[in-house]
Amino acid sequence: MSEGLTKDNKAEVESKVRAVLRSEPRLGTTFHLKALMIEPDGSVILEGDVPSIAAKKLALEKVASIPELTGIVDRLHVERATPMGDDEIRVHVRDAMIEEPAFERLEIRELVGEQSQLMRGAPQGERGNIDIEVRDGIVTLNGSIPGLTSKRLAGVMAWWVPGVRDVVNGLEVDPPEEDNPDMIEEAVRVALEKDPLVNASQLRVGVRKTWVRLTGAVTAKAESEAAERDAWCVFGVDNVLNEIKVMP
Repeated sequence: MSEGLTKDNKAEVESKVRAVLRSEPRLGTTFHLKALMIEPDGSVILEGDVPSIAAKKLALEKVASIPELTGIVDRLHVERATPMGDDEIRVHVRDAMIEEPAFERLEIRELVGEQSQLMRGAPQGERGNIDIEVRDGIVTLNGSIPGLTSKRLAGVMAWWVPGVRDVVNGLEVDPPEEDNPDMIEEAVRVALEKDPLVNASQLRVGVRKTWVRLTGAVTAKAESEAAERDAWCVFGVDNVLNEIKVMP
């Protein structure tokens, strides 16, 4: 929209945004935006707290379907599952990265204030680094990591910390890899295998474009919910169809 939006156009687009958000059941009846702004270039700024990462992704997908919009500035954050300060979140994320065998050849650093601190130097044959920053419950991961699956695993592990409101996964993949549904499927499988709450051997994963389908059988609803959440946490997943059967 090179000519921009008029005042009337903005009002019309804003109404469409509010309507599609109201139509998303995962947001719940109490959801409200803290801020919604339509920019002259046709982009929209969304700010608010959502109940889950699934609700966040589905809301963004619905807003993105509005043809008049040229882009989304995403400031939707997940409500904290557990009250937790930034320092505590950073410790949990850092320790998880240090303990993960897939990251044993990576340097782990964290940003405290404006100071970058090396928390674990990599052994000989170092293959990259993960830099961790936490501000207001939002975890930002930067650095260089070998493989898209490892990048996605790092993001999932950050989401697993219950005080986290959002994860900005800025890790670069070196050497670069071309993304595709098979790569997403691999990352979802790895996340399920790493999750102690899930018996991944009982589950099957299918991926079409950026949509994930989970099937199989578990013994408790909580396990099905954990598996679904793991899939939602994977970078690049836009929707999850949970067809896992609960068979106590």
